[in-house]
Amino acid sequence: MQLSPDLPAVAAGGTTQWHAPATSRRTIALWLLACCALLYAMIVVGGVTRLTHSGLSIVEWQPIVGTLPPLSDTQWHETFAKYRRTPEYQKVNGGMSLAAFKGIFWWEYTHRLLGRGIGIAFLLPFLYFLARRRIDRQLAWRLAGIFLLGGLQGAMGWYMVKSGLVDDPRVSQYRLTAHLGIALAIYAAMLWGALDLLRPRSSMRGAIGIGLRRAAMTLPVLVFVMALTGGFVAGIHAGRAYNTFPLMNGHIVPPELFIIEPWYLNFFNDMATVQFDHRLLAWVLALVVPLFWWRALRVPLPPLTRALCHALLAALAVQIALGISTLLWVVPVPLAALHQAGAVLLFTAALAVAHEFAALPLKT
Repeated sequence: MQLSPDLPAVAAGGTTQWHAPATSRRTIALWLLACCALLYAMIVVGGVTRLTHSGLSIVEWQPIVGTLPPLSDTQWHETFAKYRRTPEYQKVNGGMSLAAFKGIFWWEYTHRLLGRGIGIAFLLPFLYFLARRRIDRQLAWRLAGIFLLGGLQGAMGWYMVKSGLVDDPRVSQYRLTAHLGIALAIYAAMLWGALDLLRPRSSMRGAIGIGLRRAAMTLPVLVFVMALTGGFVAGIHAGRAYNTFPLMNGHIVPPELFIIEPWYLNFFNDMATVQFDHRLLAWVLALVVPLFWWRALRVPLPPLTRALCHALLAALAVQIALGISTLLWVVPVPLAALHQAGAVLLFTAALAVAHEFAALPLKT
């Protein structure tokens, strides 16, 4: 099989953008956006799975056989019997009924099913485009890299679950955050590629300063890091402490900061430090995003770029409101799930803005 020749396109900023033959750009972009939508749903369902303590309900990793759920009473009792042998059942959920078990099982099953579905939704069209020579060599390698990253994501998910199938039935916050981080990286790669294909950089009009472009490119990085700190907050249940705002139990800086030795472990294991870091990054974004928005609207921008700047500011306001509400109400499942969904929405807006500003030519 011979791929189409490489046809590299260089953006205004000098970086190589995603490219495909003109007749295929829109189709491939829409496929990538559909995969983004599925991954978005998977991240939200994963959040609910964690919040409802459902993640350890399926104690085996069976990528093929596990596609089918229990279909008979006998199979349900066999699956429940495996769960009853786990430390989580024995130490946390002792006496749980089969009906209650089904409630947590379906969340984890849906999460895993979405993962399998995304793999199929990505691989089959990719192979089709490859066979029909509708993608060039460079794009083929990039898409193959995303697929391999998806495989790593699945393996990390099981590695995370295994960390809770031990005497201490608690998922490792390190593996949980890595699982989330890889998902966001895959999401960013697919979204950026789709935007490249839908909105070629050579067609962009307007001119900006290098400082504004660098600021725009920094925003998704800040949101990504804030999401990772949120993973650690979730992993050690730090959201159930310091349920006051704007102060943390009456303190700007809580006295419990950095109480663990060695000091660097506080960033991952100490509730006070982990929540403080998450709040601090939220405050940084609350200052940086409005400042960026104000500076951006002072220069001539294409209408879509201006609209995306407005959307970014709105997404941040919603996300901060959801975060504060989740904290004050001590992490109710609906609000916490919305907060995780809002984080991905904010990440999406930041990526879209960064893509626009990466494409705009620089002032000379």
